[in-house]
Amino acid sequence: MASVWVFIEEVDGEPSALGLEMLSRARALGEATVVYSGAGSSAAFAALGDHGATAVLHADCGDRLSSAPLAAALAAKAEAEAPDLIMFGQAYNDRDVAGRMAARMGVGALSNASDVRLADGGVETDHEILGGAQIATAGSDQGPFIVLIRPKSFTAEAVGGPPPSVATLDLPDTGAAEAKIVESHTEEREGPQLADAAVVVAGGRGLGSAEALDLVERLAKPLGAATGATRAVVDAGWAPYSKQIGQTGKTVKPDVYIAAGISGAMQHLVGMKDSGTIIAINKDPDAPIFSVADLGVVGDVHKVMPKLIDALESR
Repeated sequence: MASVWVFIEEVDGEPSALGLEMLSRARALGEATVVYSGAGSSAAFAALGDHGATAVLHADCGDRLSSAPLAAALAAKAEAEAPDLIMFGQAYNDRDVAGRMAARMGVGALSNASDVRLADGGVETDHEILGGAQIATAGSDQGPFIVLIRPKSFTAEAVGGPPPSVATLDLPDTGAAEAKIVESHTEEREGPQLADAAVVVAGGRGLGSAEALDLVERLAKPLGAATGATRAVVDAGWAPYSKQIGQTGKTVKPDVYIAAGISGAMQHLVGMKDSGTIIAINKDPDAPIFSVADLGVVGDVHKVMPKLIDALESR
């Protein structure tokens, strides 16, 4: 059976959602070992086992910036144990660790993949191109195989597995590459978060102004929805980057996605096109967003959205 390692970061004391998504694919490919970065706990390790991990390599970096020591430790461990595949998420720290590890081992890394397969002594990955209209396949026969997976490519599903075995991954001193965390800040957040929300309401440049984003917030409230924005809105300074949905922002896959004043540029479609039901409001009947919408409302968002908000608030 193939040996598959999955890099998972701890978020708010739990395995990251992206990590559990990858773990669902890893257990289908072989025996899954999790490289867990964080303080760790019996509950967190039990959750990993519940999602199919048979073993955990636990690395607690404390106040050390994790990328350099983790990359060095993983490179040495991989050279000694030769796993068939090492999976990382398409996320900030994952990319940093994967890139450093690949450089140490003198191999390449296949990034932004939507699927991965082991075949004929090599690895194959699928990559969405042209806004997801086409799938390109890449491959490598030079291991160890390092693959970075896009968020929401797989569904995190518990299988009721037993608690995994847990071993400590020793972190070496990496000298000049070391950095220390001297201060950290937690962003204050209210309401549902983009990554987990069942309903997302997103605004685009068609809203016309930062003040008009209030329509997005007002519509989201009675729906219990998270709010998002396009890159154009973020670049204009109307919304923070944490709200950005698209190729260079977050990938979301809610049950319902409402696009208000969003034209549907390819960069944005990549981040939301796999949503369950897509509802688009735009005054341009030829807007690309309608090509992926299940329900399209051709009209001025400043007229349509207030009526929709009133209807919801009066229920």
